[in-house]
Amino acid sequence: MGFTEKQEGLVKESWEVLKQDIPHSSLRFFSLILEIAPGAKNMFSFLRESEEIPQNNPKLKAHAVKVFKMTCESAIQLREKGEVVVADTTLKYLGTVHVKSGVKDPHFEVVKEALLRTIEEAIGEEKWNEEMKNAWGEAYDQLAEAIKAEMKNHHDETA
Repeated sequence: MGFTEKQEGLVKESWEVLKQDIPHSSLRFFSLILEIAPGAKNMFSFLRESEEIPQNNPKLKAHAVKVFKMTCESAIQLREKGEVVVADTTLKYLGTVHVKSGVKDPHFEVVKEALLRTIEEAIGEEKWNEEMKNAWGEAYDQLAEAIKAEMKNHHDETA
């Protein structure tokens, strides 16, 4: 069974809510990542030098928005094309950056958990349900698989 129109709709609907307070959602997203995996702090150049998560850091906000938006776009692509399609240059860049930052498979799970919890908190318990969680989870998983494949390509090319 492919990604359904309903799943795509759930992702788009919650993305609209999430977009309304990106500064808060971004901060919450990174707070959750560090709550789940404190050691991940050094993987983010914009967090390495600070004792706490900077409230108004434009790089933090930009990174969170990329994760949110790319996951949302993945949902749309899954529905339309049956797969996640990321531009080659973007995918190459993501693969390289993630390899250089020392990202491993378990880190993707940390980000997924933080993403899902951030969305749940942003849209509220009354709208959050298993279907929405699964839709975002599937979209994220497919995006993560594309990035992991490119990370492997990067390893193979530099080995």
